[in-house]
Amino acid sequence: MIVTRTPFRISFAGGGTDLRAFYSVEEGAVTSTAIDKYMYITVSRRFDRTLRISYSRTEIVESVDQIVHPIVREALKYCGVESQIEITSVADIPAGTGVGSSSSFTVGLLAALHAFKGEYASPERLACEACEIEINRLGEPIGKQDQYIAAYGGIRHICFNPDETVFVDHIVCPEAARKELSDNLLLLYTGKSRSAGEVLRPQQERTPAMIDSLRQLRDLAYRTAEVLRRGDDLDELGPILHEGWMLKKAINPGISDAEIDDAYERALRAGALGGKLLGAGGGFLLLFCEKGNRERVRQALPEMKEVAFKLEPEGAKIVYYDRA
Repeated sequence: MIVTRTPFRISFAGGGTDLRAFYSVEEGAVTSTAIDKYMYITVSRRFDRTLRISYSRTEIVESVDQIVHPIVREALKYCGVESQIEITSVADIPAGTGVGSSSSFTVGLLAALHAFKGEYASPERLACEACEIEINRLGEPIGKQDQYIAAYGGIRHICFNPDETVFVDHIVCPEAARKELSDNLLLLYTGKSRSAGEVLRPQQERTPAMIDSLRQLRDLAYRTAEVLRRGDDLDELGPILHEGWMLKKAINPGISDAEIDDAYERALRAGALGGKLLGAGGGFLLLFCEKGNRERVRQALPEMKEVAFKLEPEGAKIVYYDRA
């Protein structure tokens, strides 16, 4: 049996510039961090030659082509695993909530399948292969940021180049600043979820008309990285998050709704310096609070469930390996 653990992520700034419609014209950039909430994938050899896939449903099939789960089907084809395998998945956070769960699933599955074959796969290889499966083979209208932060972990500034190369820079953040960042961020579950494709597909189509706004989002990613590297005034992140959220809503008004907007305004009145809805209109509201105001902000949104988290320095990894 092989077990992989792959982190979910929080994206601070730059989301949308990791879409091919933008970075094929000019460089995109995202600054994000992995968190200690995970996707766990187990892979083991079955006694017979069937394939068993267990997620929210269970599939037992005779061939790879019969698998309904698109990511599992394409990952098995990509890795050349055709039979006699069992795959299960367990996640700390539900899908469709804006923390990159789909790409964490893909990256973690690929890591497990390579280990099943006795191969080592680097973070770069895992991220590239996950992008190939999700974007190129399955045609998902998503960007590249989630695959890369899931594979690499840590706090990263990731640049997406027109020639399809990706530069992944580790942000060396002072330890005191890392702790302050964790202490000042508040992650609240709105109870809503949606597919990223619902939001990103029309955004891809409108990208030429939104170039200036997307450039501003990219520049916010650079500003975020600089604030984190310095680590001397993290309160600057609040206005950056707020500016990015306003840009996102202007680009795609359907990303939010009256209920979310009301909750966000209450958070600002209670002392939050800024925030955003994670992902493409997913289920988590991320808020950056002034020192000492975190609990007051929390109490201002009693209808939302807080999810405590820490920053995760590692990306996808094998946590159990026994091929006997």
